[in-house]
Parts: sequence; C-alpha cells; structure tokens
Amino acid sequence: MRIGTLLLFSLLGPLLLLGCSDNTTQRNDTRGFQEEGTLAFVRPSGDTLATIAIDIADSDAERKRGLMRQQTLGYDRGMLFIFDEVSTGGMWMKNTPLPLDIVFVAPDSQVINVARRTTPFSEETIEPKAPRKFVVEVRAGFADRFGLTDSTRVRWTSNN
Repeated sequence: MRIGTLLLFSLLGPLLLLGCSDNTTQRNDTRGFQEEGTLAFVRPSGDTLATIAIDIADSDAERKRGLMRQQTLGYDRGMLFIFDEVSTGGMWMKNTPLPLDIVFVAPDSQVINVARRTTPFSEETIEPKAPRKFVVEVRAGFADRFGLTDSTRVRWTSNN
C-alpha cells in the first residue's frame, strides 16, 4: 500500500505543481474593462439617446479578445471595435459569458444593424447587413432600452 501511495504521489506531484504555476498569461487575458473614451448614440435630429464609457479595441489582439471573459457590463459601458478596413466581416461570442447587443456601424458612423441579445459562448458568426468599419458591443437589451435604430449615429472621443 505504501509503495502504491509513493508511486501515485511521484507521478501526480509534478502535475499538481504545474497547477500552482504563475497565471500571468491568464491574468493578462482577463484585464477587465478599461475606460478609454466615451461614445454617444445620437438621433438624426442630433439628440443624444445614450452616452457610454468605452473600452477601445483597435489592434488585432484587442479585437480578438473583445469582451471575452467579461463577467458584468452595465448599461453605461461598452466596447468600440475600430477596424483597419471596411468589411462585411462578422463577430462571434466565443468565450463571452454575457449576452450582448452588437451594433454594426458604417464608415460614416451610421448604424447599419443591431444583433440583439446574442447567445453567450456561441461560435456562430454574426454578420452586418452592409460593410462596417466599426462595431459597438453593449449589454443585451441596450438597443431596445435606448431606442437604437438604423437611423442612429455614433460619436466617440478617446481619452488619449
């Protein structure tokens, strides 16, 4: 019995130590919300529907990470994705535990369409109805709560 126990610990010990290793990579991947600017959703008349603090994703790494692993998101926050080129490329919800409204935005800042109440963790691609330059992700229900339509425009400023 003793030899079996010693053998078990000698085989499993290194694996247990690996489980206690530094999780720097994981911590960097879950950096949380970074307030980097503000974004307003605006009616054609110029009236503001809502203003939110935004985390800006303007690099490949930031766009890939998005709101993955974000556990909470208030109606006063969101993420602005700024793409290098205009494209019909879509978004997905992989590793995203929160349902979101995904707002696709044209180069002229006009809302193209809104994918409402997306499914958490889904790998299904959600595509814009026309070429987009920007995408705004907000808490599910935001678009209905604040009356976003395809006539809404967005305006944002960066803290940098």
